[in-house]
Amino acid sequence: MSVKIKALYMGDDTVELEHGPSGRKIVTDLPVDNGGKGRTFSPTDLLAAALSSCILTIMAKAAAKDHLDLKGATVEVEKDMQSSPRRVARFMGRIVLPAHFTAPQKDRLKAYIKACPVGGSLHPDVKVELAVE
Repeated sequence: MSVKIKALYMGDDTVELEHGPSGRKIVTDLPVDNGGKGRTFSPTDLLAAALSSCILTIMAKAAAKDHLDLKGATVEVEKDMQSSPRRVARFMGRIVLPAHFTAPQKDRLKAYIKACPVGGSLHPDVKVELAVE
């Protein structure tokens, strides 16, 4: 299945992105550490957001198979950039699962971190270090 994303450069370092199927739009900006104003998500911020969303979505689907509700689970991701070449070097953070999940349930869900297609699409040099609580 393909999905079309339309990008429009709006000037002042901002790009408007339109999701073809829904028509919803978001805007990106250059980050401060790359000469921008950091007014909203940068393209690499969207990569961190995509990874977080993907992991929670995959975990929720897996939890539902066991009749568990992942509602309230959170992912906090921080990205580290490298300068030469400029790219994401590492994502680190934590996944907090609902308090009623048992240790074995949490362990089963940890395995789904690697099932996320976003993470699987990253260059092998990009480290993903996420603790599960």
